[in-house]
Amino acid sequence: MNIYWDVLHAEALTAMKKAYVPYSKFPVGVAALVDDGRIVSGCNVENASYGLTLCAECGLVSSLIATGGGRLVAFVCVDIAGNALMPCGRCRQLLQEHGGSTLQMMTDQGVKTLADLLPWAFGPEEIENRLS
Repeated sequence: MNIYWDVLHAEALTAMKKAYVPYSKFPVGVAALVDDGRIVSGCNVENASYGLTLCAECGLVSSLIATGGGRLVAFVCVDIAGNALMPCGRCRQLLQEHGGSTLQMMTDQGVKTLADLLPWAFGPEEIENRLS
């Protein structure tokens, strides 16, 4: 499957512009290619109760599931200037669940796999292996 990083970057920028960030003023946008060719996106949505804030990755995964599921293949996360951002550990775990260790991620050092950014990840395979 061809990955058009410029298209993913543009989709992430579009999503970032829709972010709701009245408190931090730090909009984040993400976009990902799904294994069926779709592109899904998300943005961060803040809340006055900071613990209820939704990361852009949460919106992306929600969109993935709501539009038919599948596996994430390639992922881009950007800030207001369009620079690559790295998801936090919680969001990397979320991406692990829906893309796995082979998920390709744009970084400020080029494309890396999620395994590079989240070594020895815990995922559905570990649960299945322990239950069998």
